[in-house]
Amino acid sequence: MSQVMFKHLKVVSFFALTLPTTLSFAAPVAQKHETKQRINHKRTANTAVLAQDEEISIAGSHRAHGSTVILSHKILEQQVPGTNPLKVLAQLPGVQFQSDDPQGIDTYSVQLYMHGFVQNEIGMTLDGIPLGEPTFRNYNGLNPLQAISSENVERLDVTQSAGAESSASTNNLGGTINYVSSAPKDKMGGKVVQTFGSNALYHSFFRFDSGKLNSSGTKFYVSYMRNDTEKWKGGGSQFMQQVNAKFVQPVGEQSNVSAFFNWDSLQMVNYQDYSPNWLQNNGYYLDNFYGLPNAWQNAYNASQGIYPSSYKNVKDPKDASYYDSTASSHDYFGGITSDITLTNRLHWKTTVYGHEQIQPGTYANPYAYQNGQDTIGLNGGPIFEQMRKPTIHRYGFLSSVDYNIARNRISAGVWYENNHYSTYEYAYQQPASASATPLDPFGNFSGVPRRTLWGQQYNTNTFTAFVQDTYRPISNLALHFGFKSVLSTTHVGDAVNWSERFPALTNDESLTTAKAFLPHVSIEWNFLPHHEVFFDASENVHTYSQSGYNSSNAPMAVSQVAYDAVRNTLKPETAWTFATGYRYDGRFIQGSLYLYRTNFKNRLQQILANSGGGGVFLTNNTATVQNVGGVTMNGVDAGITLTPVKGLEIFNSISYSHSTYDQNITSGGVSYATKNKQVVGYPSFMYKSRLSYSWKALQAFVDAQYYGKRSYDYTGDYKIPHYWMSNAGVSYTFKDISLLNSGFASVHNLVVAFNVYNIANQKYVSTMGQNGYTMNNENDNAYNNQSILLGAPRQFFGSVKAEF
Repeated sequence: MSQVMFKHLKVVSFFALTLPTTLSFAAPVAQKHETKQRINHKRTANTAVLAQDEEISIAGSHRAHGSTVILSHKILEQQVPGTNPLKVLAQLPGVQFQSDDPQGIDTYSVQLYMHGFVQNEIGMTLDGIPLGEPTFRNYNGLNPLQAISSENVERLDVTQSAGAESSASTNNLGGTINYVSSAPKDKMGGKVVQTFGSNALYHSFFRFDSGKLNSSGTKFYVSYMRNDTEKWKGGGSQFMQQVNAKFVQPVGEQSNVSAFFNWDSLQMVNYQDYSPNWLQNNGYYLDNFYGLPNAWQNAYNASQGIYPSSYKNVKDPKDASYYDSTASSHDYFGGITSDITLTNRLHWKTTVYGHEQIQPGTYANPYAYQNGQDTIGLNGGPIFEQMRKPTIHRYGFLSSVDYNIARNRISAGVWYENNHYSTYEYAYQQPASASATPLDPFGNFSGVPRRTLWGQQYNTNTFTAFVQDTYRPISNLALHFGFKSVLSTTHVGDAVNWSERFPALTNDESLTTAKAFLPHVSIEWNFLPHHEVFFDASENVHTYSQSGYNSSNAPMAVSQVAYDAVRNTLKPETAWTFATGYRYDGRFIQGSLYLYRTNFKNRLQQILANSGGGGVFLTNNTATVQNVGGVTMNGVDAGITLTPVKGLEIFNSISYSHSTYDQNITSGGVSYATKNKQVVGYPSFMYKSRLSYSWKALQAFVDAQYYGKRSYDYTGDYKIPHYWMSNAGVSYTFKDISLLNSGFASVHNLVVAFNVYNIANQKYVSTMGQNGYTMNNENDNAYNNQSILLGAPRQFFGSVKAEF
């Protein structure tokens, strides 16, 4: 949610990106001019940017790589401090962002779609360093929110379709998002941000910039962020703290060596997974007991069949409220980069990086007894604390060269990474009495009796290489061709399982993804001033996912029997995307039209054995992962922005997506009518509007988004209803305020802002499918599926930002 209105509105995307931002397109420029536009050391293999009167202009060179959308720091700063930068993308046509909290920081609930592709099919990087699949319990990276504080993000470079072959990613079927960290400032200074909001929100950010320390230009910054908020329903809080540091050492005039470091720690009490049944019959506010009065006693009573009266019509009341459900994560992440200009034509960039993560998550499981039998065998109590404890140890390097000759810009590069992913689940002993003191889910479980339920160890070696060339026969025409090669092998071993509850897991197996030629071609032509047309076609591959047992569409995170049944049909997912469009950027009107078609092949799907309840993910009632064929996506985005008078902007966009399965799915000997049915989770129709006005230092906006119905099972039998969302904000900026009446110390910018989220207090479903989807709604399977999270009600925020 934006904190102030956008001052300038330009058309900035190759899809219908009439986003009200400070962005604009620059016409293609000659190659020699492009070289002069390099600023500092921020030029990458596919993007060159420069500052112009508080705007970000996009140099033509990057556009041969799939037309990058650049969201500037100015835009990101207009959000409520601490807001997930990905929420900005929700203002773009064809993009859907969902979260159960207004800041978008609950890592369990964050969900992003771009033109039908969900977030684990979108490549994400930070300064080019791979962040892996940005999902809950990421197996090969970390959530961007945990990689860098939002205040330190200089911009987002977003590419649509499967382009950006230079991106260090093995899952970018639906595009890439590169976070670019801000550089240390040349002058010593600092920044302080303080935000207060509904549900005792308290967000603080402090940053110190050293300025240039010597004649060579050595400089650094260090920052600390703390975000703490109570949940909007139930009990407990969602807490995160983070340290970032960046060091830059210039080498000559156009080269440098830099280092980036991130440490983060989060402890979040999760919201309860909901079902449509509960939403209809039990209201909006069912949640777990943790953090509420008599929490353990109420949870213990529920495990014995003594439930609150509000639990009417709940299929399995034990599943309605647990004692606790939590998520924690602790990361060390960083890299060192040399960015060297060897000659006026040759540029070389190399990064070495590492990342270690531990991310325990707990759940007070009330299903110690199955069919009257104690299948855990700890102390005979009805509840045990189930902890999943995945860890990541990954290290790698990237290196690329960029060579300009005649009218060609040629680039080539490689990426290698070794990733060791360990995922285990344990059962810890909880008291066998309602009057006892339960375990602290964020405490130290050392010495507590436990049992290993299941576990697997994955080791993955990934190598990619790319070559690309952008040729400009004339200044307003860019022709691009490139390709990417991928070789990735994953081995799983050391599998263990508690046979009383779990089958033997996949063990000592390997899967390899090998694609030598993944092409990308594009044409971009500015045929008249302010008019542009383009065409883009690309292919990419998604290497096999990994996860804990029964947790996603990871083909080896299942039983050995389930894996053996489908092993000969498994193929890596691939996608061909074709896009074409037109955009116009005039003084009073800006408009765009974007059309696309994607052929998504060999889609891997997790199929639930039932709709949840009874501890479906905790028993032998397992899911399978199988190749279910293809998806065809056809869509169109259209947008228009009117700027009739200075300071006033009126923005509207529509998006329509016809994304359907190519064939029926057969599972367990049953054929399901999925052919030509809309894909799950993504609406066919979206509408977005924004009215903003600025006058001197005062800025204000109001926006609205409409999201159509979403399928909640693969046959489309059950739909989640459509909804409207609206937000508003106002801010005022004070310039150059002296603190000591001497000019010795002053505040360059002091911004006071107030925002309202969900003005109409809309009750709606946000995240969907976090626990998977059922095949259909037979016997109310989808209706009772606990795989939705609810959006937050109306929220208020006030913030103060000061730059020194």
